[in-house]
Amino acid sequence: MMIVTLKNLWKTYTMGENKVNALKGLSLEIAEGEFVSVAGPSGSGKSTMMNVVGLIDKASEGSVLVCGKETTQLDRHELAKMRRELIGFIFQSFNLLPVLNVYENIELPLVISGNSGSKAERKDWINHLLEQVGLADRRNHTPAELSGGQQQRVAIARALVTRPKIVIADEPTANLDSENGEKVLALMKQINQEDKTTFIFSTHDSTIWKMANHIVFLHDGEIASETRQ
Repeated sequence: MMIVTLKNLWKTYTMGENKVNALKGLSLEIAEGEFVSVAGPSGSGKSTMMNVVGLIDKASEGSVLVCGKETTQLDRHELAKMRRELIGFIFQSFNLLPVLNVYENIELPLVISGNSGSKAERKDWINHLLEQVGLADRRNHTPAELSGGQQQRVAIARALVTRPKIVIADEPTANLDSENGEKVLALMKQINQEDKTTFIFSTHDSTIWKMANHIVFLHDGEIASETRQ
């Protein structure tokens, strides 16, 4: 099953009197359960493509299917609902709230969605994720009391708490040393294999390229090369 399908995707930005094509007729299919690396130089269209796939930005032209649903004509409320229910996000800057502890940071997307089940069910699920990311003994710590690698693992658990079909990760190892970066990647690969969660990375990290089973290189808004392994 194709979980993401992009067809003839164009994204044009207007800058004064000039128009800049960030994406130029890009077409791409991503299967459920893939571990995808999207690479390319600055200005290649990586961030734009990831924002379109994550339903944060809209394409100027073309078709965007996520989990089999055409999204290009949806309004912002419908897009927000799909994001909440289907997509998790991991950022290079972690984006944890400093006033909340680890448990509360992970719980937050469930509170916002309002569809978190009973308090007992929510607690059991968050505790499971804490075990999965190796932070059960840090549940009451604030982000300031954690290392960078631990903060990124909290961010992974938070991205997974809504049971998304897709996780979009923007340079998730950029602010980590090599040892912590490898540990975080190993954790995401394990989750990918065990739960069939689709991971899509925008990255310059060659370690992710080696772990990916689907690698896409962008250049000037187009796919320069694509390999599956």
